[in-house]
Amino acid sequence: MTGAQSEHDVLKSESLTDEEALELATALKQKLSNGELPNSDLESINKMVAGLGDNRGELRLTFAKSLGSVGEEAIPILCEALRNSSNVTIRRASAKTLNIIGNRKALPNLIEAFETDEDPVVQGSSAGAMATIGEPAIEPLLKILTEPKCTPFQIGLINLALGFIGSKSPMALHSATSSKNPEIRIAALSALAEQAQKHENNEVRLLILNALKDPNSEVRAEAATIVGKTMDQEEAANQLHELLEDKNNQVRKNTALSLMKMESVISIDTIDQAIHSESDEQVKGVMIVARNQLIKCRDMF
Repeated sequence: MTGAQSEHDVLKSESLTDEEALELATALKQKLSNGELPNSDLESINKMVAGLGDNRGELRLTFAKSLGSVGEEAIPILCEALRNSSNVTIRRASAKTLNIIGNRKALPNLIEAFETDEDPVVQGSSAGAMATIGEPAIEPLLKILTEPKCTPFQIGLINLALGFIGSKSPMALHSATSSKNPEIRIAALSALAEQAQKHENNEVRLLILNALKDPNSEVRAEAATIVGKTMDQEEAANQLHELLEDKNNQVRKNTALSLMKMESVISIDTIDQAIHSESDEQVKGVMIVARNQLIKCRDMF
């Protein structure tokens, strides 16, 4: 029996009673304990996938681990379940199991589930599986990010996935920081923020500092925030000082807050000058708070 249609037919007809699921899970758990691989024939895989719909979490975990041990051979049926099962528990568990396997062959189906499944757990688990797949998922994730139908919830999941990928392979996101699309540049910078905190990764830190001069104000604002979270005054204060005169209100506001966050006491006079020339009252208020807080920091020493 071969082909997607055959797999779909088997999946639709396969179901387990509570007793059958318990019996199978018990046998699989024993195999896993003994270091043995579960059977990987089509019927066995389908039974394990059907078991992913069991209402007992411990059993679902056993089936997921067993399918994870089967690996690549289980991917087609798991993807079929992710796409077409009417049981949301099976769709959720299928995505989580594909995360365990972490194979790029599942990527097209994970993308489809992330974009079209209405269940937030399926979306989240699909994003997690894409993060595990790693570098091959970057381009499709960034593409989804720029689509008008991408929801705030999905944007959050994409940023988390990119952050995870960036923590494992920061070089993979470098090209995205120079994308023509400012949304992609922002997403790439955000994903690299954690790496910037690790002082040994100087290339990432330089990328973020360079983003302070980005032609797009939203990118500059995001870069200013990241700098405040990841760098110290000796490394970045002078670059931030220039942004206190930026044309964009949000950039100036973020810059003042970042100087405050990094406790840049060397910036007190510069912020004071910016306050006197600031025309926006809201931004001026933020600058005053930042200056006063830095004065407190200075006076503590």
